[in-house]
Amino acid sequence: MKGLETSAQYSKIDQNTSLKGTLKAKTDIRIDGSVEGNVETTGKVIIGKEAKVSGEVSCTNAEIEGFFKGKLMVSGVLSLKSNSNLEGEVLTHKLIVESGAIFNAQCKMQSSEEGVKKLRDSHEKTA
Repeated sequence: MKGLETSAQYSKIDQNTSLKGTLKAKTDIRIDGSVEGNVETTGKVIIGKEAKVSGEVSCTNAEIEGFFKGKLMVSGVLSLKSNSNLEGEVLTHKLIVESGAIFNAQCKMQSSEEGVKKLRDSHEKTA
């Protein structure tokens, strides 16, 4: 986890861990296990190769290697690695897709991070 902007601290859901519910953090989050529910952080979300995440995720940046299904709101950069599988709805500022990634999603992109934040805020008010 190099290049953390705030500190060297991050939260981790281990490969043998399953979580159902809401996870909120002010640090980066690495998920290697299974999460069903909502994940919200002002940091980065990393979904590892063996991870399975379903629900709604809101973060600054995201890197996906495993499986994600649901709504993903990223105010910065969303990076899909070659082994990733993403299904659902995506709202982001920048999108990077490696060859081999599976991307079956409705995607809305904004020209600025502020635009993504405004859309995310308006969605949260109507949800």
